[in-house]
Amino acid sequence: MSESNAERRMIRPSFVEEALDCLRRKGLPVAPVLAAAGLPNPVTAPVSAESYGRMWLALAGAMDDEFFGLGAAPLRPGGFVMLCRAVLHSASLEQALRRALRCLAVLIEAPRGTLHVAEGTATVRLDDQGPPRSAFAYRTFWIIFHGLACWLAGRRIPLRGVDFRCPEPKGVADYRQFFGAPVRFGRPASAITFDARYLALKVTRDEAALKIFLRAAPANLLVRYRYDAGQIARIRALLRAQPPSLWPDFTELARQLRLSPSTLRAHLRQEGQSWKSLSDEIKRDLAIAALTGSARGVAEIAADLGFAEPSAFHRAFRKWVSKSPAAFRREMEGSSS
Repeated sequence: MSESNAERRMIRPSFVEEALDCLRRKGLPVAPVLAAAGLPNPVTAPVSAESYGRMWLALAGAMDDEFFGLGAAPLRPGGFVMLCRAVLHSASLEQALRRALRCLAVLIEAPRGTLHVAEGTATVRLDDQGPPRSAFAYRTFWIIFHGLACWLAGRRIPLRGVDFRCPEPKGVADYRQFFGAPVRFGRPASAITFDARYLALKVTRDEAALKIFLRAAPANLLVRYRYDAGQIARIRALLRAQPPSLWPDFTELARQLRLSPSTLRAHLRQEGQSWKSLSDEIKRDLAIAALTGSARGVAEIAADLGFAEPSAFHRAFRKWVSKSPAAFRREMEGSSS
């Protein structure tokens, strides 16, 4: 019902082509960049995040721009490192994100992002004058911004939705799979939304952690941060190894991890998580994958996810993505037709 870890780390050929188009628009050859990344020419099969990361670095070097000519001003080499250092010592994720958006506004000038919080929802909206940029431009902005946010928080921040100001690109299905959230095109502004509660998370990264992070970038940004440490990593691995209907309750989970329930609860709290929010997040990812990647009925998916009644699944899914499973599936099918 879910992707394997290897599948989640693969990047589709359409995303490679979108990146190479940045070179072509500048009249630059693509062959040296592909060769530097160890990729064939042309690329016709999915590539690993690591290979795409090497291509990303080669592309940035060839263009002298870490944002690939997609902003109003170039992001000169070293700009991403400067961005990371500007937010590293923030007290909270909210402070870090506001600093990151101000820093990016200085570095690339536009698109310019602002953070808005209302009714439990955080929205980062891109204010961009003139005609819409390409979907790849906005996607690259979100990869950088969301990837950095997840690393600072020490966990992946699930998105509620992603809006694009531009029309649908050719590889629209790739966009929907990549973000793991409802994606809409032709909107008044490009934006991402997520639960505002994540803004209160503390930023605990230090200079040593930043060095490790930068050594793995940008491949670690492309997979949207994969829980690299802590009890959360162990729990996710344990839960993904079996269907949700067979998941242990919290007391049994603590026993399997050889911890007392109170100790495990404290560990999760330190990592900005709770048992309910973690299990709900995994079920949400599995539900989205099932609704977009299979023709199984909603009742069957609900049972697979461990819900006693389809109505309980409907209520949970509405809470996760603000629409019913059936409406979500119709939207995904309609946008990819």
